[in-house]
Amino acid sequence: MRIEFTLNGKLIYAEAKADTTLFQLLRKKNCYSVKCGCETENCGLCTVLVDGKSRLSCSLLAVRVNGCEVVTLEGVQKEAEEFGTFLAGEGVEQCGFCSPGLIMNVLAMEKEEGVLDDQDIKEYLSGNLCRCSGYMGQLRAVKKYLNRGGDRA
Repeated sequence: MRIEFTLNGKLIYAEAKADTTLFQLLRKKNCYSVKCGCETENCGLCTVLVDGKSRLSCSLLAVRVNGCEVVTLEGVQKEAEEFGTFLAGEGVEQCGFCSPGLIMNVLAMEKEEGVLDDQDIKEYLSGNLCRCSGYMGQLRAVKKYLNRGGDRA
């Protein structure tokens, strides 16, 4: 099936079989920040934004993004670098394998949600697994990032 969608600001035309996942298609389109760790919606490594909402690309069929806007880490470099400084500041940037999915979720959370407390942040990010850092440093980094303008909780 022929589909068209916007990928990181560029209109893309692609052929996708009925069972092709968005993850598979994105990798063919050189979006190497998108990783797949589980293929069961349990790790968050494959998180991308589809029409501004975080979605797991390992389980989303590519044909479902026909007409949509898809953003990967490659499309939000400035924002990713800014949040990355908060991760590094808390000492939680270790192997970095989970970082792209985490960053995409944090950017979506910032746009979708209002004022957040610790529990809200933990729930929003509950699908992002990290084997290196534990999660308290990540929580501190997210809170500092969201509070950087002084108008968020």
